[in-house]
Amino acid sequence: MALLVVGGTAFRVWYVARADERPQADAIVVLGAAQYNGTPSKILEARLRHAYDLYEAGVAGHIVTSGGSQAGDAFTEAQASTNWLVSRGVPAEAIVTVGIGNDTLRTLSAVSDSVGAQGWNSIVLVSDPWHSLRAATMAEDVGMEVATSPTHSGPVVQTREIQARYIFRETGALLYYRLSKNPADYIGGAGL
Repeated sequence: MALLVVGGTAFRVWYVARADERPQADAIVVLGAAQYNGTPSKILEARLRHAYDLYEAGVAGHIVTSGGSQAGDAFTEAQASTNWLVSRGVPAEAIVTVGIGNDTLRTLSAVSDSVGAQGWNSIVLVSDPWHSLRAATMAEDVGMEVATSPTHSGPVVQTREIQARYIFRETGALLYYRLSKNPADYIGGAGL
């Protein structure tokens, strides 16, 4: 039975990673990732490029950037993301910056509060492919109507070995979340 649950979950992680939902929504939500003194990491930049493309395609009229900061950071992940989008022509008034949260669950909880305060509910969630199912599950749990449109570029999709590692990691993190309703982002310092 345990093998069936793990295998089924891994299949769902893989399956959702391949999906690219683009319904009309109230907002596109970009999950944060590392930034370096205001410059998005390659992982975050791939997410931002995809969110920008969705915005340009008219999927939503607003983008929500998310993610807090680490000790000593001058910028939050959300601020670095907002700056990147504005520098590419997205109007500042079309962006909501939510610089709270250092793990997926806390970030999405803060995003849900901000989205709700705007009177919005439906979102298209942008993250890495392998993170999409867990992030969507958490977003639904905090009250948002979610579609996923993961980026299919960037460092986490380059080789089958990297893809397999992330599918394995996200399978464990999702099972942990479903059992405990706690984020698995920092179990054992692994940064899940």
